[in-house]
Order: sequence, then C-alpha cells, then structure tokens
Amino acid sequence: MNSLKTAAALCALLAATPALAQHDGHGQHRGHGQTQGQGHDQHQGHAMPGGAPPVTAEPTRPHGMTGALGAYPAQREASGTAWQPDASSHGGVHLMAGDWMLMGHANLSLVYDWQEGPRGGEKGFAAGMVMAMARRALGPGALQFRAMLSPDPLMGRRGYPLHLAAGETADGVTLLVDRQHPHDFFMELSASYSLPLGPEASLFLYAGLPGEPAFGPPAFMHRMAIADSPEAPITHHWLDSTHITFGVVTAGVIVGNVKVEASRFNGREPDERRWNIETGPLDSTAVRLSWNPNANLSLQASWAHLVSPEQLEPDENSERWSASALYTRRFGRENWFSATLAWGNRDGAEAIAAEAGVGLGPWTLYGRAEYAENAELDPAAGHHGPRHRVSKVSLGAIRDFRVAPNVRIGLGAQVTQNFVPAALEPLYAGDPQGAMAFIRLKID
Repeated sequence: MNSLKTAAALCALLAATPALAQHDGHGQHRGHGQTQGQGHDQHQGHAMPGGAPPVTAEPTRPHGMTGALGAYPAQREASGTAWQPDASSHGGVHLMAGDWMLMGHANLSLVYDWQEGPRGGEKGFAAGMVMAMARRALGPGALQFRAMLSPDPLMGRRGYPLHLAAGETADGVTLLVDRQHPHDFFMELSASYSLPLGPEASLFLYAGLPGEPAFGPPAFMHRMAIADSPEAPITHHWLDSTHITFGVVTAGVIVGNVKVEASRFNGREPDERRWNIETGPLDSTAVRLSWNPNANLSLQASWAHLVSPEQLEPDENSERWSASALYTRRFGRENWFSATLAWGNRDGAEAIAAEAGVGLGPWTLYGRAEYAENAELDPAAGHHGPRHRVSKVSLGAIRDFRVAPNVRIGLGAQVTQNFVPAALEPLYAGDPQGAMAFIRLKID
C-alpha cells in the first residue's frame, strides 16, 4: 500500500475539524467539585461522594456528577479507567435507591453486513452492549460496581465478515482472518474504590473479572467519534483489544487533570467460548499516563507487556505501545463534533486510526480511516507471515427517532473501501469494498 495514499486518507478525514468545531461554551470544565451544566437539570437531595451534586429519585441525566475515581466531571469517564474529554456525552438513565445511585444504558443494533470478493461474505447479526452501574459513599471515599453485557456471542463463534481484520480464534485451532471475532457476553464485571486526598487529588483501586487494564484509548465502542458505527476497527488488536481481560487490578493516582495508573492483568486473550468467565494468572503489566488539558481534549500514552496473549502461540509474549488524542466540542444545544487520532505499536508493527463524527440534531455522520502493518492476513503463515501494509476508509450516517424520553430508534448505513498491497490483490480480487445497514435501539 502506498504510504502517501494512506496519509491522504487520514488527513482527509480530519480536515473538517476547524470548520465544524464552533465554540459555544457548552460542557466547559468549571473546576473540580463544581456543578456542570448550570441552567439545565439541577438535582435535589443528598450529595454523592467526591463532591457530586445530589440526585433525585427520578430518572435524570448526570449534570454535575463527579467521576467514580476522582473529583472531575463524570463525563470524563469512558471504558475501564480510561478518560475522554469532559465535553463528551455521558448517556444513561440515573436514579437513587437508598444510598445507592444507579445508572442503566443500552446500545443494541441489528446489522446486515456485506463484504465484497472471494474473502468476503454476508451476514446478519446483533451487536452492542447493555451496561449497569451502582455507586455509593463508603467511608471517606466512593464505591462503584459496573457490569457490561454484549449480545455478540449470538452471532456464532466465527463472528462476522470484515476485510483485513484478524485476531483470536473460532475453534481453538485456526486464526480468524477477514472476520471480526465476537466479544464475550461478559464485557465487564468490575468494582472500584476511590479515596480523596484533597479537593483535586485521589487514589483509586479498580478490579475486574473481566475488566480493562490501563492501556490504550477508550475501547472503540466508547469513543464518541465512532460509537455510532457497528463495525470494529482493523486496528483493534493494536489499540484496545485488552478491553475484555479476564482478571485485572489497577491502582492509580489523580492530581488535577493528570492520572497515572498501573495494572497487573491476565494477558491471555479470551478463548472461543464466549459465554463463560475465564481465570488466569495476573502475569502482565500495563502503565498509562493520561492528561485532560481542557474540557475538549483528552491525551494518553501507555505501555504494556503481555505474557502469552495468543491462544494459538502460547510461547510468545507481546510488547505494546499506544498514544492517542480525543477531541470533542459542542456547538449549539444538540450539535457536536468529536475526533480521535490513535497510534499503536505491537511488537514493532504499527497501526494508526483516525476517527471523526458530527452530531446534527437527530443525524449523526461519522467516518474512520485506518492503517495497519498486519502479518496475519495469510492464514497459511499464521502469526508469522510477511507484514502487509493495509488500510481502509469507512463513512456512515444514522438518523435517530425519539420514541420515549430516554429511548431512541436509529436507522443507519455505512460504506467501506479497503486498500491492499499488490501482493494481496490476487487474494482479494483487487481492493474490495464493504457495506453495512443497521437498526439501533438506544436507551440513555
């Protein structure tokens, strides 16, 4: 793949940023412990830990809530312990039950997928997630439990056709190639406890079975720029494939807008049995530095050493690096722009993902451009084939219809163009295309 073609695709996706990112001050950070969203839904009752404003017993939105791990806006929290910009959406139906604050959220899609060519295929499947959270004060700090479930196992062990994707296995024997594996039914079962050290500092401990270690940007389905897409990125196994880890403990410290954290976790990727809970030694390590310099930007850099991550290559370890920038800005009451630029290095092979999305009332437009040096696209060579430089561009749109105060139905579609080097063109019959159509249920 010509590197100039890849660079042009990445630049084109992000070129709209200056034109779309109009400032109106919505969602700006007012300081730790202070109320966000003044003039919107103000809460009444008793206060939550960490300086969060109180919440009513009626379903509502989390204006003014602080995060579970520190005295920052709750909108900053994404998957696991990862951060996103404070200006991000924080969907969910919230209510109080005694001393507990409860939250529920659902994002479920029925998808028809078509991938062109001899290595493509067609499939209908269900994807998405259902999440629940419970939080309360405990001593001087805050205790939180979180659960996230996925319908992905219903699509079958072989997942769905997706050109240039590779990783994990459907049968414990062969590598999945040109298919996206299903995620496990249990995406997260976690607990965390944070202890304030002052008005803007805290210590926290997070544990999950499964959970997400301190590596990479938020998982792709939690990144606002691309969360509306039903398609997994081909850079998944460079950037965020550890988001379902069966055994993880993370400790960290937060001072102002800076977070330093380290994890010990089970480095083995989930096996082909998608309904169970697996166990394994906490034999791998990850370290991440995160910084939110303002309400619109979230930066991270991270490193991880994974012991025996691949079921099919149990004697091999993996060294990974990641850096990312997430940007979100709102303009007007319902409109927003969000973008992601993420880089990953997996054992010397690099990958880049650039994502952008814009919300215009009931419409959301989104796109993703990716580049990866993938050594797994020749099934005969397994994990040790030549590194092929591949890339793809996907563009999509979804139109939401609100059918109840917290319920929306969306109709969406997207198209994809894949680019392969000359060595792979005979296998793919050129540069193949793909498309998806989907209907989505969202409860937030």
